[in-house]
Amino acid sequence: MADLHTPDALLVKKYVDGSEAALATLIKRHESKIYGFIYSKIADRDISNDIFQDTFIKVIKTLKSNSYNEEGKFLPWVMRISHNLIVDHFRKTKKMPMYRETEEFSIFSVMSDDSLTIEGKMIVDQVEIDLKKLIHELPEDQKEVLVMRMYQDMSFKEISEVTGVSINTALGRMRYALMNLRKIIDKHQIILTN
Repeated sequence: MADLHTPDALLVKKYVDGSEAALATLIKRHESKIYGFIYSKIADRDISNDIFQDTFIKVIKTLKSNSYNEEGKFLPWVMRISHNLIVDHFRKTKKMPMYRETEEFSIFSVMSDDSLTIEGKMIVDQVEIDLKKLIHELPEDQKEVLVMRMYQDMSFKEISEVTGVSINTALGRMRYALMNLRKIIDKHQIILTN
């Protein structure tokens, strides 16, 4: 079967040109890796299936609208889409936890006032703003790894797959990013605490 050796980029082009079989080949080729990645983060089959399907709905919409540009490889691009959908899922579920009042469980047992004071929130917000400014001063490759690791909670293996560099290179970039952040903080005598 020739499809086994057809590069992803050519299959993408064939799909955009109207070949549904090309998309089926791409999905079949990468489904175990993509689904495995999603399931490793979610650990729920139904939700993982939903996110997997949503990932390919986004892939199809992007390909059909001709807004996909082959800047990287197909798989890392799809992995980024699935990662973003996973992050969205966690944001939604953390914002609206579901509790039901029963005889054994009272909603008041989980309600507490852990909210920050207005002053504390302003300090936290300012620290976040300052930190983002500092991160922008980093070289692009270091900034990319730091953002994926710290803000997107990606493992170095995932970062390696998405960026196309070795795990050691990703680790090195993270190390240099943290060293450079410390230098910038020292140079500007910034205090990042509340």
